[in-house]
Amino acid sequence: MTEQNVKDLASQYLDEAMRQFRGHKRLTEGALSQLKDEEIFMTLDAEANSVAIIVKHLAGNMRSRFVDFLTSDGEKPDRHRDQEFEVTAQTMRADVMRWWEEGWHHVFAAVGSLQPQDLSRTVYIRAEPHSVLQAINRQIAHYAYHCGQIVFLAKHFRSTEWKSISVPKGKSEEFNRRMVEKQHAEKSESF
Repeated sequence: MTEQNVKDLASQYLDEAMRQFRGHKRLTEGALSQLKDEEIFMTLDAEANSVAIIVKHLAGNMRSRFVDFLTSDGEKPDRHRDQEFEVTAQTMRADVMRWWEEGWHHVFAAVGSLQPQDLSRTVYIRAEPHSVLQAINRQIAHYAYHCGQIVFLAKHFRSTEWKSISVPKGKSEEFNRRMVEKQHAEKSESF
């Protein structure tokens, strides 16, 4: 593989990582938008996390991992992870949404500024070395896990009022047909 091919592949990886991060954010926002204010703070049982707590944890993780991403340990000394799993009665939906946006801002700013040659650099998380590529993959998986939890809770709380944010139940064939038609139309336009 030539140096240019490696650089192109690294660039494609960074684009794909951003696409996945944006997709997790967009899908989860589709779920968040359907929740009533009080549902953001509800739990399924005494050991479960609310949507608000999951968002607070995500935001804390995002800040810690992505602020000074290339130059400082991803577990910042001022991060108090255990406090991410606590909200007060004064916490409002606006606070939760502010945490959400601030967290994603850190992700997009850090990953968006990376260059292909940065993927092989070493970063640390809790003093453990990771290539930049490994660190990004770790966060994609972590955020997908928690975003899935939020979607699950939102769908549970909204129950019969839930509006699908992906392929609706029982609509797979229709969705697949539309996707094929869209691809054919795009190919026709390019000729």
